[in-house]
Amino acid sequence: MPASINKFVEQNAQDIAIADKNTGQKIGELRIKPSSILWKGRGARQYQSVTLDAFIAWITANGKAADK
Repeated sequence: MPASINKFVEQNAQDIAIADKNTGQKIGELRIKPSSILWKGRGARQYQSVTLDAFIAWITANGKAADK
């Protein structure tokens, strides 16, 4: 069988929009990457980032148990 000309490539990051529960308006966006988590508020041009190690330390110290 000959080699493929094209191939599927997986995404390197996942973007997730965050909406206000009352109005449904977008309030920001998370971008999850293999090495960091980024946040951009509505109307912002640039993302703010934190390493996964820093996020793990913060969520472990400040988070609470979740029910799924």
